[in-house]
Amino acid sequence: MRLVDKMRHLKPRLVRVSYGSAVVLGLARGWLKTKPTTSYLLTYLEERCLANCGFCPQAKDSNASLNLLSRVEWPPYPAQEVVERAVNALRRGLLKRACVQVVNRPEGLNQALWLVEHISLGGELPVSVSIPPLGRRGLEAFKRTGAGRVSIALDAANRRVFDEVKGLNAGGPYTWDGHWKALRKALEVFGPGNVTTHLIVGLGETERDLARVIDKLLSIKVLPALFAFTPIPGTRLEALPQPEVASYRRIQLVRHLLVKGIVSLKDLEFNHVGRLVRIKASSEEVMREIESGEPFETSGCPGCNRPFYNEKPGGPLYNYPRPLSRQEVEEALSLLRDVVA
Repeated sequence: MRLVDKMRHLKPRLVRVSYGSAVVLGLARGWLKTKPTTSYLLTYLEERCLANCGFCPQAKDSNASLNLLSRVEWPPYPAQEVVERAVNALRRGLLKRACVQVVNRPEGLNQALWLVEHISLGGELPVSVSIPPLGRRGLEAFKRTGAGRVSIALDAANRRVFDEVKGLNAGGPYTWDGHWKALRKALEVFGPGNVTTHLIVGLGETERDLARVIDKLLSIKVLPALFAFTPIPGTRLEALPQPEVASYRRIQLVRHLLVKGIVSLKDLEFNHVGRLVRIKASSEEVMREIESGEPFETSGCPGCNRPFYNEKPGGPLYNYPRPLSRQEVEEALSLLRDVVA
């Protein structure tokens, strides 16, 4: 995208804060079943995003509340107070990092530069930024402010789904090739291991598609994080159901095993409709990973647990924001027994 105002730092009056983060920061009162370990912030704009992602409440054609991102409420608070509280929480170890998420408008990018600089204290404290695809100049601007990690959300697992959900067929500004180019450029600026992307399971792809794109991302040193599609009233995809939990568990396991190098793509067998049917690797090693529960915990930047971003606290839980109980491990295992060799 073309940058405006030479990526100048623009102090915002307000910033949106996820409800759980607001409670941890002392901005709101409430009881949390699981506390977030990252402070999740979203640039505050009174206009909708320039993009038109079918799942997003912020999309330009969405009728959903601008206080929403996924199913979570993000009320606005005074930016200066949020920054001061976030810095204090990071210094005291109440939070492991801050994540600034950016609405795709020039003023959103400019606000994000100010937020990243003042929360990270120029790079002293861990801050991630989730941005639309930018060129080198924009990426370097965020690097200079103190962002230690950057995320550019691919969301879709193949070109067809990308085009339909957030690309040209969706009336959006994004292209599949443009996102991959931006991810590679981000690697040049931030370095391998410091670039993340998101994949949303349940947009119309197959499990084979997801395994292939995860493998490709890992091959260029981009860390993929998994989200479960969440239908939000007022968005274009509000009638699309969430993915089956069993399918999501299979993809979580595949991602975990690929990230750890326990399997390669050739060790994964899929049927004629692209469903995973067998993992051709040491069953003992795979079982150890399942028993640990780690494959089913929230994936993303270090210190990110995103409590209930994709689900209600009563479940079913797609991403566990904490270590699993023994019963929860057994439930996951019961859904995976048929694919473990």
